[in-house]
Amino acid sequence: MSSPKIVAIHGSERSRGNTADVLEFVGKVLAARGVELEVIRLGDLRMSPCGPCGDCNSRTTPCELRDDVPGVVERMARADGILYAAPVHGFGTGALMQAFIERSGVGYMRFDRPLTNKVGGVIVIGRRYSHTEVYSHLVTNVLLNRMILVGSGFPSIVYGNQPGDVLHDDEGLQMVERMVNRMADMIDVLREHRELTGRDGMDTELANERDDKWFAARHSPIG
Repeated sequence: MSSPKIVAIHGSERSRGNTADVLEFVGKVLAARGVELEVIRLGDLRMSPCGPCGDCNSRTTPCELRDDVPGVVERMARADGILYAAPVHGFGTGALMQAFIERSGVGYMRFDRPLTNKVGGVIVIGRRYSHTEVYSHLVTNVLLNRMILVGSGFPSIVYGNQPGDVLHDDEGLQMVERMVNRMADMIDVLREHRELTGRDGMDTELANERDDKWFAARHSPIG
């Protein structure tokens, strides 16, 4: 059996800022567990914002914009776990991460939910404010995509402003370490179950929420 892999989505514009420092720390923790960490830095990608077509919620085929987003989705779909790491910008989720969530989710992942049963995790980095709001936003996206979120205590929130500041937030890094270790534990459990039984431990065939028949069957008039 191949080594497990977690794909981290690096949502900061800075290639060597605090988000990168935290992910480097994560890589060391996971390496000790025999888990590979692949970091995809959104700032290195050709990623278009959502266009003016306006048919995202009605179209039945993937987004027609041509950029690097579908390739990233494919890499995520091959992984065992997905980790979102994003900074707080302007009291909200950083623009790169927000754009990626919109393009990947509405443009590609909503059709067949390729991240179903991946083990998900979230790390938020910022100076002082709105960490929990961004954390809740990203956790909601993890759950929307039917990933498995493993509880690990306090949220993985790390405080820092200048490059390197996060490395002095001992409690924040401890929460990150606890979370990624729990992610690795759950990945081991799911892989072992799949190896022993030949199937996933949880249903992967749940109909899409946007399927008209699925929706109608659950909202038909009573009586």
